[in-house]
Amino acid sequence: MADKNQPISGNALARFSGPNTFMRLPAVNDLKGLDVAVLGIPMDIGTSWRSGTRFGPKEVRSQSAMLRPYHMQTGAAPFDSLQVADIGDLAINTFSLSDSLRIIQDSYDAILNYDAMPMAIGGDHSITLPILRAMAKRHGPVALVHVDAHADVNDEMFGEKETHGTVFRRAYEEGLVIPEKTYQVGLRGTGYGADDFKEAARWGFQQFPSHELWHRPLDTLGAEIRRDIGDVPTYITYDIDSLDPAYAPGTGTPEIGGLTTPQAMQLIRALRGVNVVGCDLVEVSPPYDSSGNTALVGANILYEMLCILPGVAYR
Repeated sequence: MADKNQPISGNALARFSGPNTFMRLPAVNDLKGLDVAVLGIPMDIGTSWRSGTRFGPKEVRSQSAMLRPYHMQTGAAPFDSLQVADIGDLAINTFSLSDSLRIIQDSYDAILNYDAMPMAIGGDHSITLPILRAMAKRHGPVALVHVDAHADVNDEMFGEKETHGTVFRRAYEEGLVIPEKTYQVGLRGTGYGADDFKEAARWGFQQFPSHELWHRPLDTLGAEIRRDIGDVPTYITYDIDSLDPAYAPGTGTPEIGGLTTPQAMQLIRALRGVNVVGCDLVEVSPPYDSSGNTALVGANILYEMLCILPGVAYR
């Protein structure tokens, strides 16, 4: 293969110019030869509170211009070893949630015919259900690392079975995930009923509530999850509202008492060695953070996930 794609250097072209791709990587239409395909899913019609995540992919890409190719803390050099490109946005139907979910699954079915690992920028969390349907079709039931303030295991919302708050009940019912290898980190907030989290725990989901993680480094937890997963194909879904709104106010359903950005980074870095087959970063809602900070955090979390993918060289 020819030389790997590199983000445009801030010393070659000012960061406030250039393409609005993730980390100013090349935009491509052909997935052949790619190891990682970054894509946007600009959708918010699955939300139950504040809309705005349709603007998430564009703003995360914009803020990602700040990122540089080499990870100075861990030594990860993802662009030395993986061919990464931005394949643009999926053409969802902004007037129909059900049709959009179909489009996402069909698109992922096509993407997974290639060797490129998809890394999605959401979009609300309902995007993860059709992604998992495609993942399970390709890999069988996957292990799931789900970082979120909410368990998203409602049976329905306003009579609808497929929303951003029902994703992981549907995934469990449809056999898309391995229940005992499903890890929900950062859960907190108020609930509709006393058993909101407990039912999923009975299915086998391993839950790590936020209040049990306060003032704790998460590298140990990440290492325990890594050992527990083994070599099972794993999907990581990272809801930005897992972070305390002091760090990430630009989201649709903020909950106080959440994770810190150092904890987020510790957790992801400790998952190095896991057989990650796909990941997403969801629920960045730029209208609620005019500073752009939430999208900047989201871009960095995506970069952290990129750095732990199989095959990444460390310098």
